[in-house]
Amino acid sequence: MIALITDGQDRIVLGSNALWESHRYSLLAGFVEPGESLEAAVIREVWEESGLVVTNPRYMGSQPWPFPASLMVGFQAELDPAHHNDLRPDGTEIIDLRWFSRQDLQDGRSGITLPGPPSIARAMIDSWWEAEQHSP
Repeated sequence: MIALITDGQDRIVLGSNALWESHRYSLLAGFVEPGESLEAAVIREVWEESGLVVTNPRYMGSQPWPFPASLMVGFQAELDPAHHNDLRPDGTEIIDLRWFSRQDLQDGRSGITLPGPPSIARAMIDSWWEAEQHSP
């Protein structure tokens, strides 16, 4: 599963994986455990990789994944304001985490590389980006 997490300021959290070059960031992702619901996996994986407590995971879409019998399933969830939510990269998979506003990404001042256009991660980021254009 892969998750787009928003906070009360409508920013998204992006992480840098230990295996990537230092300026590449994406959404948080992980595996569903046997017997676990997709929604529970979102909550658990986000907590394990970032220390963030999230609520209300909602399905956004899916894409085939290049492993046997695998599928990447995308969710959006919100930061739970009832919890202390400091970013805490797990240090193993995720080495850096940052919050980004649309302005941060548009200005280019973030200095990061986002996922490529054919990926579900980029489609989810683009959906978040476009939601501002259509809000009243």
